[in-house]
Amino acid sequence: MKPINVALCSFGMSGYVFHAPFAAKNPNLNLYAVWERTKNEAEKKYPDIITFRKLDDLLADEKIELVIVNTPSVTHYEYAKKALQANKHVIVEKPFVASTEEATELIALAKKNKLKLSVFHNRRYDSDFKTVQKVLENNSLGQLVEAHIHYDRYHPGLSPKAHKEVDTAAVGGLYDLGSHLIDQALHLFGKPNAVFADLAIFRPKAKVVDYFDVKMFYDTFRVTLKSSLFVKEVTTGFTLHGTLGSFVKSRADVQEAALQAGDIPGGEGYGIELEKEMGLLHAEIEGRENRIKVPTLAGNYMEYFDGIVAAIRNDEPLPVTGEEAAMVIEVIEACMTSNQEKRVVSLT
Repeated sequence: MKPINVALCSFGMSGYVFHAPFAAKNPNLNLYAVWERTKNEAEKKYPDIITFRKLDDLLADEKIELVIVNTPSVTHYEYAKKALQANKHVIVEKPFVASTEEATELIALAKKNKLKLSVFHNRRYDSDFKTVQKVLENNSLGQLVEAHIHYDRYHPGLSPKAHKEVDTAAVGGLYDLGSHLIDQALHLFGKPNAVFADLAIFRPKAKVVDYFDVKMFYDTFRVTLKSSLFVKEVTTGFTLHGTLGSFVKSRADVQEAALQAGDIPGGEGYGIELEKEMGLLHAEIEGRENRIKVPTLAGNYMEYFDGIVAAIRNDEPLPVTGEEAAMVIEVIEACMTSNQEKRVVSLT
């Protein structure tokens, strides 16, 4: 299989941690180019990479097949559109775009040009989430009654990334961490009937949402998504209750920290959590009460990139489709309406 030449639209944390290592490691991808306006940071780690100073020059290179739009979220729509118009397959960092209108336009453009468009919802490939998914697939809890998905941190200060603190489209906690949780919920449970959301700003001098509490309404169960930057004692990332019992699991995927430390994807121990982070299943199994630890599945973001290769080369289904990512944005928009109008917003 001819490797796919990949170009990054930036080499900040997203490029350095989440994209370049996988494009460089995957035998069917080739980390070919990067757009850096003034610096040469990518060349320090990847000497063979080509550095472009202008996006138009990068998009004009016919050797590039796949462009990863990993720039600030407010630019995603503009740059993804340019890449699709330049006949490139595209991966967009989350959040996809600011609105469903923009998402719909990009999806249509990709289809018109017979190109692949995906969004990097990598948290589907976290160890904790994969384990939760397995517990649900095994029907270990019986009929689900409620699920709580949290992404909490203690970070009361403003982000050093200035663009994350400007009150513009596609910025703030609901678009940032919220898009992860919404995608996880949609991937597990499908589209809800309705949502109710409480959004707030608690950090001093902050201008963008840094707290959210979202309730998703399904026919027979409820899902709560929550995030705060004022949680010093983080407990569980996932709590699920069903008619046969409960499952609780910490949010403990190790991939981001390992990649930040410079570890190579796929190395020994990659994606494997500490044993102490195993989830707890307390449920009735085969008529007997059990309270047991559940081994955690290994996390692996490379599965996403393998899926991208299969989609481009073999026309297999994308690991994350534009339509799936657009549904995340639809839920976000409904949450913003709910918070503003203080009411439950229907999604049916």
